[in-house]
Amino acid sequence: MDFQSSTVRVPNIQQASVLHKNNIRCRAFFARQMSAKRKAKKLEENKIPFIKMENVSYSYGGEDEGEPLTPVLKNIDLEIEKGSFVAVLGHNGSGKSTLAKLINLILTPTEGKLFIDGKEISENDMTEDELYEIRRRVGMVFQNPDNQLVATVVEEDVAFGPENLGVEPSEIRRRVDEALETVGMSEYKKHSPHQLSGGQKQRIAIAGIIAMLPECIVFDESTAMLDPGGRKEVMATVEKLNREKGITILYITHNMDEAVRADRVVVINDGRICLDGTPTKVFSEVEQLRLVGLDVPQVTELMYDLENAGVSVDHKELDERKCAEAILRLYKSRRS
Repeated sequence: MDFQSSTVRVPNIQQASVLHKNNIRCRAFFARQMSAKRKAKKLEENKIPFIKMENVSYSYGGEDEGEPLTPVLKNIDLEIEKGSFVAVLGHNGSGKSTLAKLINLILTPTEGKLFIDGKEISENDMTEDELYEIRRRVGMVFQNPDNQLVATVVEEDVAFGPENLGVEPSEIRRRVDEALETVGMSEYKKHSPHQLSGGQKQRIAIAGIIAMLPECIVFDESTAMLDPGGRKEVMATVEKLNREKGITILYITHNMDEAVRADRVVVINDGRICLDGTPTKVFSEVEQLRLVGLDVPQVTELMYDLENAGVSVDHKELDERKCAEAILRLYKSRRS
């Protein structure tokens, strides 16, 4: 072969630049493809509800021979998605607190199936360790914070759960500090819990749950015993946990103005789900809510009464500022 006559093509600077840009485009394309696949996989995982109830019923009683059963929940079908904020409403005795205790495995269904993160839960075939793990993943905050405080110093109270899980001391320290920071109570870590206000005590109780790294927290009327300031503190903490930490929230309440702040509202009456949807959708059903013994948010009630009086307003609006602006515009238009 005549090597002298052969030539080697060397790309010029312009060609090399084009090749380099194409290489970058290819890498970017494959990176986007991989990112899209990861997102699709995550979305697929999120399609599995974190909590799922299939035809769940629960009855009290029947422990003694001849004792009648008292049905509390009847044929409940419910799915709670990961990362969602769901409020559960119902009058006293409707079954909403029983629902919370079933999800936290304090009670087990009389009938039907309960799934936590895709796993069917059955007390008969679960070990004690498995039950503890479910209760760690699904924390619960009760109505009275004094019932959940166990230590005489705030940081020791928050550390109680992780210590019982056998967590390493250095990790416990990190979790306690992070949990107190999350609920805005770091400056009180050396205080006695019993000298704090109701809202502060409830935030300490929430910190104790957070320190166990739950994926879901059930709040069972956790603001019912608090003054307006305490309720505001706890609600701000609940929203922060959901929006910033991605923790699934099941918020059981009879306070309509708190329920408005959820992504979804479920109404239980006489042990059955009677309404389920966005706050706007559920609270637009004013008459149905009144029939089951519930009020509606004050702003909804005002707009509903105005609409029934012949005033052209939308009673479905839940935002107080927007309602005030709508009424002001209507007032100005009638004066002009």
